Amino acid sequence: MKTDLRFTDTNAASDSQGRTWGLEGSLFWWLVGGIGAAIAVFFVLLVPLKMSLMASVGSALVPLGLCAAYIFGLRQGKPPGYDRDCFEHWLARSGFGPDVETAGNLHHPLSEK
Repeated sequence: MKTDLRFTDTNAASDSQGRTWGLEGSLFWWLVGGIGAAIAVFFVLLVPLKMSLMASVGSALVPLGLCAAYIFGLRQGKPPGYDRDCFEHWLARSGFGPDVETAGNLHHPLSEK
C-alpha cells in the first residue's frame, strides 16, 4: 500500500512570543520596571528628601505613566519596530518610508547633470 502523505513543519508555535497579563512578549518587564522605578522615586522623595506624601506620589506616577505610554502607545498591538520608527521619525524626520525631500532629485548616475 502506497501513501502519498506529505508532512510539513508549520512552525506555528514559534510565531507567538506569548502573553503575560494581556501584554505581548516581554512588555511585562517594561511594566515591572516602571513599577520599580515608581516605588524607588516615591521612597527617595519621601524619606531622604522629606517631601510631602502627595508630591511624592505625584512624582512617582511620572515613570509609571511613561512606561505605560510606551507600552500601550508604541508597542502593544503594533508591528515589530514601530517604536523605533516613531522615535526615528520624531528625532531625525525619517523612517516609515523613503525621504520625500530627496525623492524628486533622482538622476542617472552616468548622466552629465
